[in-house]
Amino acid sequence: MHDAAQTQKTAVIVEDDQDVRDLLVRVLQAAGFATVAVDNGIDGVNAVLTHQPLITTLDVNMPGIDGFEAARRIRTQSDTYIIMLSALDEEADVVLGLSAGADEYLNKPFRPRELRARIEALLRRPRTGTVPAVPASSTAAAPQVAASAAPTTMGIADSPTSTPPSDMTVLESAHPGGPLPAGDDSAWVVHRDLRLDPETRIALIEDRVVELTRTEFDLLHALMESKRRVRSKVELTLVLRGESYLTTDFVGEADKRAIEAHMTNLRRKLGDAPTQPRYIETVRGVGYRLTSERA
Repeated sequence: MHDAAQTQKTAVIVEDDQDVRDLLVRVLQAAGFATVAVDNGIDGVNAVLTHQPLITTLDVNMPGIDGFEAARRIRTQSDTYIIMLSALDEEADVVLGLSAGADEYLNKPFRPRELRARIEALLRRPRTGTVPAVPASSTAAAPQVAASAAPTTMGIADSPTSTPPSDMTVLESAHPGGPLPAGDDSAWVVHRDLRLDPETRIALIEDRVVELTRTEFDLLHALMESKRRVRSKVELTLVLRGESYLTTDFVGEADKRAIEAHMTNLRRKLGDAPTQPRYIETVRGVGYRLTSERA
């Protein structure tokens, strides 16, 4: 993980609309960030690798490569928090953005106060990735607002990497067919043959490791702790934000669609069929809960 001391006040803005870019600069600077602003996906990826920011905002429709591809490239080499901004609000677009590595998906036009709130919520989440940091250049120590970022010499598209994205729960000690990780058995949360260890963030079905993103693990953990109590999409949104009190501020339709997208990905990884679920069932119009142990 990159050195937080170097990056805690740095944000990269990738946005091709000048007015929106200027607004993002103002919002982030008001929040205490130094900003680097670029107008296309290629320069955006390079800016992230050069400056290793804490926050990155990504437009979706940009010249060169779009925000989805930019997020995928960034995520292989940086654990920056990615906020994807787009006028595309269909569920498929939200799913694609989150699957590409975004931590948040915010629809345009957005409210500056809501963006600030989402940034603050992101910063309350621990980073769990092991993405190696790219050393920041001497000129990146205190970046200023820029119209574009100087390209680096790193061949992003030409250099395949096996480094997992920062949203991934990395399970090096537990693997299919190998020994289970040592630890206190009482720490495991169990539902049927599905087990979670909140301390090591390991998920197992029988002895098979299920590789979950940070968000998917947190959602599954929340549902397993609640057992048969239904958790609404609003509640689950607040769980992901780390909110300890019930408030519906800034929980909109886009947030609810994001929960649906994460649940779709989670069920796919668990091998759970929505029509005959083994682990998670949908309570239509309300939310989600665990299936009955006897079902």
